[in-house]
Amino acid sequence: MTDSADNKPSQLLFWGCFIALITTSFGFITRMFLFGDSSFYEGQLGLDSVEAGRYRGIQIWPFAVSIILFSLIIDRVGYKFSMIFAAACQIIWAVMGIWGVSIAGENPELAKPLLYWGGLILALGNGTVEAFINPVVATMYTKDKTKWLTILHAGWPAGLVVAGIITIVLKDAAWSLKLGVILIPALMYLFILMKETFPVQERVASGVSYKDMLKEFGAFGALVVGFLIFLQLDQEFTTPDGETPHRNLIAVLCALSVIGFGIYTFSLGRPLMGLCVLIMAPLATTEIGTDGWIEELLKGVVPEGFDSGWVLVYTSVIMMALRFLAGPIVHAFKPIPLLIVSSVLAIAGLWTLSMPSGLFLLFVTATLYALGKTFFWPTMLGIVSEQTPKGGALTLNAVSGIGMLAVGVLGFPYIGKLKSDVEIKEVVALEESASVAGLLENGSISPNLLEDKDMYLKTIKYKNIKADEMEKVLATAPQETQEKIASTREVSPQRALKNMAFFPFIMLIAYILMHLYFRSKGGYKPIELAAEGGASSDD
Repeated sequence: MTDSADNKPSQLLFWGCFIALITTSFGFITRMFLFGDSSFYEGQLGLDSVEAGRYRGIQIWPFAVSIILFSLIIDRVGYKFSMIFAAACQIIWAVMGIWGVSIAGENPELAKPLLYWGGLILALGNGTVEAFINPVVATMYTKDKTKWLTILHAGWPAGLVVAGIITIVLKDAAWSLKLGVILIPALMYLFILMKETFPVQERVASGVSYKDMLKEFGAFGALVVGFLIFLQLDQEFTTPDGETPHRNLIAVLCALSVIGFGIYTFSLGRPLMGLCVLIMAPLATTEIGTDGWIEELLKGVVPEGFDSGWVLVYTSVIMMALRFLAGPIVHAFKPIPLLIVSSVLAIAGLWTLSMPSGLFLLFVTATLYALGKTFFWPTMLGIVSEQTPKGGALTLNAVSGIGMLAVGVLGFPYIGKLKSDVEIKEVVALEESASVAGLLENGSISPNLLEDKDMYLKTIKYKNIKADEMEKVLATAPQETQEKIASTREVSPQRALKNMAFFPFIMLIAYILMHLYFRSKGGYKPIELAAEGGASSDD
């Protein structure tokens, strides 16, 4: 790890940032396993799969709010303050999570807010981790940002591997023990980084003004953020009967924020930045959304006694290894061709992952998916950092924030809906039984599934099949029908993975267009900031 052209204050600083990212994935994966355990979220908390998706989502969208807000002020409040805030949030979540799961069986009404709002606090901490580690490492390695940001982000799958193995091996242990594991890396990076001196961010050192940083992001980026925040707050404040009394106020506040940003900056932002902003929604859903649901989606197709969580651990091992080897891979492919190849592999992986029935084939297809998703996130960070250096911490972190915001408000609940839809389709196919006909009549399921999704722009809602109603009606069905439907419902969630290949397909089209654009400009070249905010190439 030596390069005389780069500014590296300390090796411990890099590895402290690495461990901080490990901590975020510890929190992510243990919560995902918790709300992938139907015996817990259905049996103890009384949640259905779509509601469980909301509990997953609450640890995602505040991440986005945190990373974007801290990116606006981080150069003023300081990286060390941000680091301490992040560690404090993760430690507070550990306390709330341990308390919540300990009382879930006896007092679910108290456990629910502890686990729900604890997820929000965790998300704020995780977002703040990203807000400081990305610009720190980009500043440390200004000559090879994509490579070192990719190596840094090997910390994410590394945490998934370690925490995933611990959670699976301790399968029969109390959830309080499994959630408490996050305290180990949280205290480690807090201890390491408290002694470190953080560098001055590249934008600040080059004399680029705060307003010029905002211009790089632009009103278009602010519009996307404002729209996603509106959707999330509208969903959060929706009452059980479907009313949102504060919708107009939320819409006005979001609109005024976006308009104010646009008037102040008087810039739509760099066009390339706008494209990167749009790409992050399907990208985050492909990687983070699938990872969050994959254990639940594959649970019914793995052999008895085999934990489907091993599939996530396996794909994370591949990601970790490849990201550590990022240098030669990035230099061989170049960033955008690498993303094109990754999109093709992700499409093939998700499509084929929905088909196999044997364990060997399952891992073969999971390998394709892992190869596809490995370089998405860090390579996008590298492109944004290299192409919009005047945007400093804001543009670099905003793409992560928007991706997490999109997967939290749209991706996780939508994947839960896809899972339910496929199950409904499979059951409806067996409608020769009187019991299934009864389900159709009483509205528990609907043959017209597109209408039943009830998705529209003013708010995002997901109807879900009522498990208790379904079980009640199916209990009166003939034994043969019950067996057919039980078998169908076991394997149907896996089929939802095929529908998710649509997300990397969108990304593939965008990356091809991006590649053609750079080729018309003479090839992909990073933009370097000179003194007084100048740039070494036409930007």
